[in-house]
Amino acid sequence: EVQLVESGGGLVQPGGSLTLSCAASGFVFSNYAMSWVRQTPGKGLEWVSSINRLGGMTTYADSVKERFTISRDNARDKLYLQLNSLAAEDTAMYHCAKDPLPLRWFGSRPPPEVWNAYRGQGTQVTVSS
Repeated sequence: EVQLVESGGGLVQPGGSLTLSCAASGFVFSNYAMSWVRQTPGKGLEWVSSINRLGGMTTYADSVKERFTISRDNARDKLYLQLNSLAAEDTAMYHCAKDPLPLRWFGSRPPPEVWNAYRGQGTQVTVSS
């Protein structure tokens, strides 16, 4: 059974930083591209970033480019998202997501099928002074 468990969220002031983690189990982690997505009541589900299965290729939404960094540790089956220069509009529930199919990479902006099939419960990030 695929399990994705996020952690690391919290309350942070504007301009602050956080590191989110996602612990994966139930599948061969290194075979799958992984993504982070976020959800707010008003905007719905928004793709944030993706990383290929070996970690050498990454892609970001324009809204987070140069502020967020995605990474992974295949030896520990973990996915990370470093969030810097946080702003109020980054407030959301952040979910890690698994590509439903192995051994593929879509490049600059993966379609929703890549990040909409398997998601964890999420970790809340609130940016407020």
